[in-house]
Amino acid sequence: MTGKIRICEVGPRDGLQSEKRHWSVEERIELIDRLSLTGVACVEAVSFVNPKRVPQMADAEAVMDGLTRQDGVTYAGLALNARGMERAIAAGCDEVRYVAVASEAFNQRNQGTGMEETLSGFAKIAGQVNDAGLKLSAGIAAAFGCPFEGPISVDRVVSVAKRLVDAGAQEIGLADTIGAAVPTEITEKFAAVRDALGPDIGLGGHFHNTRNTGFANAAAAVAAGVGYLDSSVGGIGGCPFAPKATGNIATEDLCYMLRNMGYDTGVDLDALVAVADWAETFFEAPLPGLVMKAGLFPEVAANR
Repeated sequence: MTGKIRICEVGPRDGLQSEKRHWSVEERIELIDRLSLTGVACVEAVSFVNPKRVPQMADAEAVMDGLTRQDGVTYAGLALNARGMERAIAAGCDEVRYVAVASEAFNQRNQGTGMEETLSGFAKIAGQVNDAGLKLSAGIAAAFGCPFEGPISVDRVVSVAKRLVDAGAQEIGLADTIGAAVPTEITEKFAAVRDALGPDIGLGGHFHNTRNTGFANAAAAVAAGVGYLDSSVGGIGGCPFAPKATGNIATEDLCYMLRNMGYDTGVDLDALVAVADWAETFFEAPLPGLVMKAGLFPEVAANR
């Protein structure tokens, strides 16, 4: 297996949004700046959501304003409505990410509204982002299972993906928000979405390791032809609106696996592990990432 996989580091947003300890603006800026120097293609830096719902993501504009931007790195912001889109554009994001949910019950919990309103809302505001010359990506949360409704059909995921693309999304990501999927499901749903959307729409994956299948699912996704994968340094994070949705797959573990499979991520693994080690100092317990503990192979063997 060979090819280039873009890595989007979501630790500063999806990683920190559910942490009990609220990182300061200065700490969030430093985390993003450190990650920007590791070779990741994209950093999901902030979320333009109501701070009353997700207080960990408050002061998004101040974070964006304080960054030391690196050439070649895309700085993305998450927006869930028209106001969020406007804020993301004004704050200078390179990419705006929008999320729809593949289940009605979870969409109500995550967005505070129904699926139809979320999809219709996206159609009304997508043009603002495209007119501003920014990249517009759309994620489909709970694409592989909902904690409230159970399994999600292929047809439903395809239907949501088509509506998002028809409205202006340039890229579609399928998210296993609760970490319920297995590799065969990854292969099936990505194949169906690719067939429905055609070859010109980028596809990506966002996997949680809740049931220890996240990395197997990531491997299945790249074999299915996805172009990018989300991950979080050290394995920080989870969705605050999904019960027991423990951490994202760790970026350094993902990049190690992909590198040794023959894929090019462009990431300096030593630099990334150093960021994971630094980030861990802000937590009471060790982070879930394993490469930061075990070291790289074969490098670790060569050093003995």
